[in-house]
Amino acid sequence: MRIIGIDEAGRGSVIGSLFVAGVMNFEGLDSIGVRDSKRLSPNKREELAAIIEGATDVQVIEVTADEIDERRKRQSMNEITVELFARIIKLLNPDKVYVDAADVKPERFASNIMKRCDRDDIEIISEFKADVNYPVVSAASIMAKVYRDRSIRELSARIGADIGSGYPSDSKTIEFLKHMLNERPKGHIPVYVRRSWKTIENLR
Repeated sequence: MRIIGIDEAGRGSVIGSLFVAGVMNFEGLDSIGVRDSKRLSPNKREELAAIIEGATDVQVIEVTADEIDERRKRQSMNEITVELFARIIKLLNPDKVYVDAADVKPERFASNIMKRCDRDDIEIISEFKADVNYPVVSAASIMAKVYRDRSIRELSARIGADIGSGYPSDSKTIEFLKHMLNERPKGHIPVYVRRSWKTIENLR
C-alpha cells in the first residue's frame, strides 16, 4: 500500500512563499527521529530532510506571495490549500493519505481534497496535530519547513535585510514591514510581501 503524509509551511506568513510537501512512507521512517518540525532545531530538520529525500519519493510545491495574492481574489486560503494538497496526491498517486487538517472541520477538509483528486478509491485521514501523531506527516512537515526556511534565508540575503521568520507574530518581521512601508510610496509593496494580508493594512 502506498501511504503518504502531507503538510505545509508558510500558510499564515505575511512574507514569502507557501510550501506544501508530500512524503511517501518508507521502512525505517519511525527510527530516524522525525517529529513535528516545530520541535526540531533547524540543523536537525536539514539533517532529516536529507535522509528523507534520499530514502523515498518527495514532492514539494511552492506558491509565491504574489501568486497567493492573485489566487485570493477568487479563492480562500482553505481552497488554495485543498487544491495544493490534491496536486500532491496526484503527483504521488497513493492509496492512503494522512494530512494535517487546515480547516476547522477536518472531515470537510478531507472531503474537499477528495473532490479535487478526481478519484474515490483513496482513503484520506485528516486530523489536527497529524504532524505530531503520524511520522509520515512529521516527515512532510519537516520537508515543507526546510524548503520554506531556505527560501526565507535566500530572500533575506537578496534584499540585504533581516526579515525574521516572515510571520505576523515575529517582531523582526513587523519591524521590517514598518520600515519598508515608510520608505516606499504608498502602494509600492514588493512581490515577496502578501499585499492581501490584513497585516499590511494594519501597519499603514
